[in-house]
Amino acid sequence: ISALFILLCVRGLSSSSGPRVCIVGGGPAGFYTAQQLLKARQDAAVDIYERLPVPFGLVRFGVAPDHPEVKNVINTFTQTAQHERCSFHGNVNVGKDVTIDELRQAYHAVVLSYGAEGNRSMGIPGEDLPGVFSAKDFVGWYNGLPSNKELHPDLSFETAVILGQGNVALDVARILLAPVEMLKETDITQNALEALAGSKVRRVLIVGRRGPLQIACTIKELREMVNLPNTRADMLPADFEGIAEALKDLPRPRKRLTELMMKAVKEGGDDKAEKCWGLRFFRSPVEVLAGADEKRAAGIRLALNKLEGSGESVRAEVTGQLEDVDCGLIISSIGYKSIPIDPAVPFDPRRAIVPNEMGRVQDTAGLYCSGWVKRGPTGVIATTMNDSFDTARVLIQDMEAGKLDLSVNKPGAQAITALLQTRGVRMVLFSQWEKINAEEEKRGKSLGKAREKLLDVDEMLKIAWS
Repeated sequence: ISALFILLCVRGLSSSSGPRVCIVGGGPAGFYTAQQLLKARQDAAVDIYERLPVPFGLVRFGVAPDHPEVKNVINTFTQTAQHERCSFHGNVNVGKDVTIDELRQAYHAVVLSYGAEGNRSMGIPGEDLPGVFSAKDFVGWYNGLPSNKELHPDLSFETAVILGQGNVALDVARILLAPVEMLKETDITQNALEALAGSKVRRVLIVGRRGPLQIACTIKELREMVNLPNTRADMLPADFEGIAEALKDLPRPRKRLTELMMKAVKEGGDDKAEKCWGLRFFRSPVEVLAGADEKRAAGIRLALNKLEGSGESVRAEVTGQLEDVDCGLIISSIGYKSIPIDPAVPFDPRRAIVPNEMGRVQDTAGLYCSGWVKRGPTGVIATTMNDSFDTARVLIQDMEAGKLDLSVNKPGAQAITALLQTRGVRMVLFSQWEKINAEEEKRGKSLGKAREKLLDVDEMLKIAWS
């Protein structure tokens, strides 16, 4: 008999008759799922469990500091967290502090929304050398993710190479090249701001294995690069051969994006600019090259590719030609990946997702998923919103179709809180997060910025519980 069941018997916990749903992960997927459930069922109670003491996941730790408008969704999430039928429980590491099976016993349904905190490996020699970082960790460093506070990237080199051409890659390039004046009023961490103020990086190459018609970023991100003060575009006209003829057949968003790239190729930008950036196409990394001392990265070897196939299925095939680029900073932006949370939850290691049918976890009644752990780490916050709303709708349908037994009273957070107490785990409630929030805003104000994020979990907890 599980510890949870004993606790329930001992305490004789009863519950309200409505459905109790637990959400694992306090990022956008978790909050959007909660929002939809609360709206759809007037009797539902929703508890959100988050490993960190602070909520909002990638909105806090992934969105670029100079995109404050994207972070406005935090206002909506705050309203959800303050809803009378919703509770936030931070500082709870599900899979370690409490198991999925224990949550399933305490709730009518459990939704996994814990995102993608793993890094995809490049699988090339030398990728573990100092000077090579994942974009996820680099973004976490300048955005104040506690686990990345000790990163200390060496910015004393002129050239940085970013592998991957999605929005995250362009965010990183922009942060590396942006005038410090542009960043100092944002919520970028003070230690990152100081490092960037002393940075010697003057050139950033953003490398992709396919061509301009397959680039993964959006036009907004590219336009910000084109308009970055004191920087010019450094493109290779050869990469754009035959592109003009292909323009007329492209869907409008892709056409506009391609036209903007071609304009950057043609105009290049201000010759007096001190910094430059460039997109490099048809190239795949094959090896990180060490310096003479063999102690750190000093360059990258790229294989030159040609494209085979057509349309969306076009793929890059190596030609046998190689190109070496000298650089002291290499950032791999080839994607995040989800990792298994608990042996009781099925996991597809190849696709790095929880196998599911429209959000229903395979072969596990009452278990659901939403966001990146459901569909893989793609899309923007709006994509995650729609995806999470879909999962919530499926869950509600299952309640209404009798697939979830709501006739059984479930104790919800009452049982889990009691269980965590016996294990010495103390939670951070939303009102306690608000103390952390107030402290960050206070520290930010003294520095002339929106907030100065706390980087140390122990310090967060101290303030939360003060």
